[in-house]
This record gives sequence, C-alpha cells and structure tokens, in this order.
Amino acid sequence: MSRAIGHQTLRDLARHDALLVRTAARHRKNAYAPYSSFTVGAAVRTRRGRVHAGANMENASYGLTICAEVSALSRATTDGDAKGVEAIAVVGGPRRGSARSLVTPCGRCRQLILEASHLAGRPIRVICCSGDLRTIVVATIEDLLPFGFGPDNLES
Repeated sequence: MSRAIGHQTLRDLARHDALLVRTAARHRKNAYAPYSSFTVGAAVRTRRGRVHAGANMENASYGLTICAEVSALSRATTDGDAKGVEAIAVVGGPRRGSARSLVTPCGRCRQLILEASHLAGRPIRVICCSGDLRTIVVATIEDLLPFGFGPDNLES
C-alpha cells in the first residue's frame, strides 16, 4: 500500500492537477442536489490529457442518486477513455454555508475508482478537496480503499 501524499494547497499542486481541481469545482455548480443541498463536482484526467467532468444528481428515491465521481467515470468510459484514467479530483460541500470540510469519495465511488484503476493497470490518484479549495489531500485509490475487492477476488 502506498502512502498518501498528504495535505496540500491549490498552489502546491502541479499545474495539470490544479486545472483538474478547478474543473471539478466549476462542474460542482451544475450539481442537482435539491434534497441534501450537498453539491459535488468531479473531473477525471486520462493519460492522453483528456478531462471528463461530472456532477452529482440526486433523486427523490435516494438510492438512485448519481455521484459526481460516477458521472465523470461514465463520461470517460463513454468517450472510450476508461483504460487511460490516471487521476480524479473531487470537490464538494454544502451549497450554502461553510464548505471547509474535506470531501472524499463514498464507498461505492471508491470501489468504482478501484475498478477503473484495475482497468488502467495502475493506481489512480484521487485529489480530495473541500468546497472552498483550502483543504486538499492527494492519495491513491489504494490508500482510500485498502484491500479492495477486485477482479482477482473473482478468480477461482
């Protein structure tokens, strides 16, 4: 298991990572969150430098809610880029009030990012951010989901 890179600021990030975070933050504004008012944007970058963004979309039937990470990964898959995913940025928080708390992918999203990592053949870097972009933690998906369930678990 690798070690998390740790807390950083937007200025500390490499230019391409800062751009990914800003893209996620911009798409967060498109989130549909009438029930929780908790908006999230995500952006995936591939080896080819392509960026695929998404936002969360809630539903009155809560189980049907689509997370921003799922939205961004789905766009990458639809555009034929799923095998090239190398990083994902996640930005979120309450629509109103303080957005200072760090937002990380939920368990379902961590599993989907892990599967994308297996497909890509390398660890995916996950850039987790608070809504105000003052708190940023960079980790690999393996840091966020150690001992994750994957294709190897299905082999007999």
